[in-house]
Amino acid sequence: MHGRAADAPAAQPAVTVSQPIQRELVEWDEFTGQFAAKEYVEIRARVSGYLTEIHFEDGQTVKQGDVLFVIDPRPYEATLAAARAQLAQANAQVDLATQQLNRSAELRKKDFEPASNYDQRVSDLKVAAAATESAKAAIRSAELNVEFTRITAPLGGRISNHQVSIGNLISGSDSATTPALTTIVSLDPIYFYFDMSEGDYLAYQRATAAGKLDETRESSPLVYVRLADETEWPRKGQLDFVDNQVDRGAGTIRARATFANPDFFVTPGQFGRIRIPASERHDAILVPDAAVVTDQSRKMVMTVKEDGTVESKVVRPGPMTDDGLRIIRSGLAPTDRVIINGLVRARPGGKVTPQPGKIETAAQP
Repeated sequence: MHGRAADAPAAQPAVTVSQPIQRELVEWDEFTGQFAAKEYVEIRARVSGYLTEIHFEDGQTVKQGDVLFVIDPRPYEATLAAARAQLAQANAQVDLATQQLNRSAELRKKDFEPASNYDQRVSDLKVAAAATESAKAAIRSAELNVEFTRITAPLGGRISNHQVSIGNLISGSDSATTPALTTIVSLDPIYFYFDMSEGDYLAYQRATAAGKLDETRESSPLVYVRLADETEWPRKGQLDFVDNQVDRGAGTIRARATFANPDFFVTPGQFGRIRIPASERHDAILVPDAAVVTDQSRKMVMTVKEDGTVESKVVRPGPMTDDGLRIIRSGLAPTDRVIINGLVRARPGGKVTPQPGKIETAAQP
């Protein structure tokens, strides 16, 4: 009796199997990147003088044309007044030279005056006219300097803190080495820069060339971005720039997407996660990520044939979906029975007892 029980074959291990889920979807590639302002300006003084007024609160939002700083304009207003007086003097000289030339011309007709005197009068009028143009140029320069004493916002956006307080003497010039008084960054729209590998970029190029991403000259593929604490993809934008060369050291290429930021919630410099389409909409085969095993450099899925024999199938996995399933791009048929539980008891070529199960998806937050 005991001998017959010992000779009985061992029970086949039980495993849970299920056919893969089929779903119509778009595959996505995800990358980490950083937001950046579309426009960034350093505010510098173009004239020197004492700072008398500051018209903003640190960190506030400003509009284009808003007055930010006022430098004491009185020295430049005095220079402007002097330039206008110089113009009046030059105009008086023109009037005098014109009258003298007219007299000289009458005398010259009667041969009462030598030709050299007449030529001198002509020259005097030209010199007076040139002095008038010089005075006008001096007025334009002085008016610009008076205008430069009121420093305005060249663009709308968020302003930083002021680097100089009221009462300080500011050194201004047209040089970029002049210390900045503050900075302004635009917030809407906002850029998102990220690096993709050469392989990802090549796959994107192939899909674009094949017309699989609905990309045209007028519209780029839609992309989505989320912040570090977000689980959904609430922000939609467009990929609008890819750099002109691959970084030979890192093997990556820089790309950029543009997103609307009407509530100014996103700040330049923040990190985020972007996803870009990697395929057209198609019927995909999905399995739990735990069902995919690694054998050296190959990825495999264990399946059970009709006679209970375990068969390993080499697959080419794709990215994860939002509900925690792994896309299988090739190597698996929709009718295959995939082992989703009990993989440790399954060996290729061995016999198992398959028990029907169901693939569970991760709960969406």
